[in-house]
Amino acid sequence: MERNLPSAEELAAALRAGEVTSADLTDEAITRIEQDDKSINAICVPDFDRARAAAREADRARARGEDRPLLGIPVTVKESYNIAGLPTTWGMPFHRDHVPAEDAVQVSRLKAAGAVVLGKTNVPLGLQDIQSFNEVYGTTNNPWDHGRTPGGSSGGSAAALASGFGALSIGSDIGGSLRTPAHFCGVYAHKPTLGLAASRGMVPPRAPAFPAEPDLAVVGPMARTARDLTLLLDVMAGPDPLTLGAAHDLRLPPARHERLRDFRVLVLEEHPLIPTGSAVRAGVNRVADALADGGARVERHSPLLPDLTEAAMLYAHLFFSGAAARFPVEAYEELRTEACALRADDRSLDAARLRATVSTHRDWIAANDGRELHRHGWRQFFAEFDAVVCPVTPTPAFPHDHDPDSRKRRICVDGVEYPYLDQLVWAGVATMPGLPATAVPAGRSPEGLPVGVQLIGPMFEDRTPLRLAELLEEKIGGFQAPG
Repeated sequence: MERNLPSAEELAAALRAGEVTSADLTDEAITRIEQDDKSINAICVPDFDRARAAAREADRARARGEDRPLLGIPVTVKESYNIAGLPTTWGMPFHRDHVPAEDAVQVSRLKAAGAVVLGKTNVPLGLQDIQSFNEVYGTTNNPWDHGRTPGGSSGGSAAALASGFGALSIGSDIGGSLRTPAHFCGVYAHKPTLGLAASRGMVPPRAPAFPAEPDLAVVGPMARTARDLTLLLDVMAGPDPLTLGAAHDLRLPPARHERLRDFRVLVLEEHPLIPTGSAVRAGVNRVADALADGGARVERHSPLLPDLTEAAMLYAHLFFSGAAARFPVEAYEELRTEACALRADDRSLDAARLRATVSTHRDWIAANDGRELHRHGWRQFFAEFDAVVCPVTPTPAFPHDHDPDSRKRRICVDGVEYPYLDQLVWAGVATMPGLPATAVPAGRSPEGLPVGVQLIGPMFEDRTPLRLAELLEEKIGGFQAPG
């Protein structure tokens, strides 16, 4: 596989200088997909004919003197976004023939910015896994080790980027679905502040594409460099044009600092509910050492940090009560029977998730009140700190595990097994309160697998963790293509 995979920023510069055409870049990307994707299976819905037509139009537009942020740059889109004329299945066999007539708002923004959409990337069934496999499109493999997952639910996008199938991709995140695939595949991703980027049209098959205010979920950018994340976030950010909020100009504040030595960072290595594997701990400490070497103020403890155990329980409640809200009645009743059989003193995450699936609205209100208390705690925390560095998951990419009952799966952390879904606690640190988080490469494991960390920033100050990601990329390096 080619090692020289240019960034979107580099491609844009070459296009502006007339050194290359969009038609050439698009043909190169399509050739690479046709050659290499048989073993990866990242691109589940190719759209090559329309991509070539869009590339030719981009070249004509540039010849007319036009210039847009992504004009002529080949990109991919997560399968879960509606694209007019292409199937949106979310990996559900029953919906394999569902073809929306209208683009999702973020697809429209990509096209308006001049991007060339190569096709759609693979996802897990219903977007509900930390892997990317389904009966409609099959299994996506990690480009670094085909026996391992690229993550989920934006696993196809991360695998595509690592393989050179387009310079950018868009995904979504509620349980680390942007950050985990980036960590597993050695690329970059940014989970924006909740509500920053409109998500209309990123909906399950046959669901109406109305403006919505998701409770936890966001849509966001993926790329091979930190600067490309900012480039794509600037295209994606902003309220839905169908809402009143569109009347307000959204201007994110600039990054708090431009130099490493001005950043105040809290480094978290361990979570109280699941150990951090040695490979991920090494990545966290590599970043911590680079920050300290660059003159940043690095702390390991702070009384201002909201309680991580309580946060994980609140996250489990909010996430799984929402996920189960539309379950079939039979499945819901089965879960309720199981929840009633739990011991009253069972305070495990497994029990919290099960109770959440059948919780009442009264329970949800109490959990939401808890979230608001945590948000207030984070505001106080970010008066003294600029970012948190912590794991994305406890381990690098794990071997494929397709047991249909995720509650029977296990995640192995340095030889010890834990419930599979417990690894979500790190994703929840940012997701539960709605904070922005940037996933960045932080080296490789002893087996040669990518390891990433996340940089969590203050709400609506997305440019602060993004700038820190750029500075770290300069200091320790970033994406490297699989050998």
